[in-house]
Order: sequence, then C-alpha cells, then structure tokens
Amino acid sequence: METEELRDLVVQVLEDMKAQDLKVIDVRGKTSITDYFVIASGTSDRHVKSLAEAVAFQAKQKGEPPLGTEGLNEGEWALVDLNGVVVHVMQPRVRDFYQLEKLWSVDPEAAEKLVREHGSSGT
Repeated sequence: METEELRDLVVQVLEDMKAQDLKVIDVRGKTSITDYFVIASGTSDRHVKSLAEAVAFQAKQKGEPPLGTEGLNEGEWALVDLNGVVVHVMQPRVRDFYQLEKLWSVDPEAAEKLVREHGSSGT
C-alpha cells in the first residue's frame, strides 16, 4: 500500500470513529522517521484507546501491521506507528500541552530566522 493510501485509510477510520480536530501534517523533508503525522483528539480515555486500536486493526487488515503502539493502556496519548504514517491520538488537554502541530508545522527557514534573531539560548 502506498503511503498516501495508508494516510487516507487512517483519516477515514478516525473520521468514522468520530475523532475530533483531525490534522494531517506532511513531515517529508523535516524528519526521516515518517512521511506523515496524523493527529486527532478523543473525548475520553476509552475513546482515545478505541481510536488507536481501530487504526491499528484496519491497517493490519489491509496488510500494513503497525511497527508498534504506545499508550493504549493509559488512554491519554496513544501512538500507532505505521512506518510512513505515525498516528497520535490524544485527549485535548494533552494535545494542547504538547502542541505537536506547532512543533512539526514550523517552516525550517522561519525557524532558522528566529534562531538568528533571538539566539539559540532562548533569551
């Protein structure tokens, strides 16, 4: 399965399971660990776990078993690593705290400009 097809499968599963605030971030050229991050919120521990488990199950059914999963027992932040697509499902307060969208959506040139203007020490 092509990476884009896998990404689309993940998005469809999450939409079908009523995930909230679904975002897809293309991280090609920013990291070598994956091509896409799919980030979504669940409404409770149980919803987060159900979303992540459904993604893992459907990917496996399509011949793309996860390389790994994390956080399924806790339900605050679950991760499903599908190699070309890494799925993060979080409760809103956890998502707000870590702000992965901001971290991975930063334009590399803009980030470099900020470092030059403000120094790398952050002061």
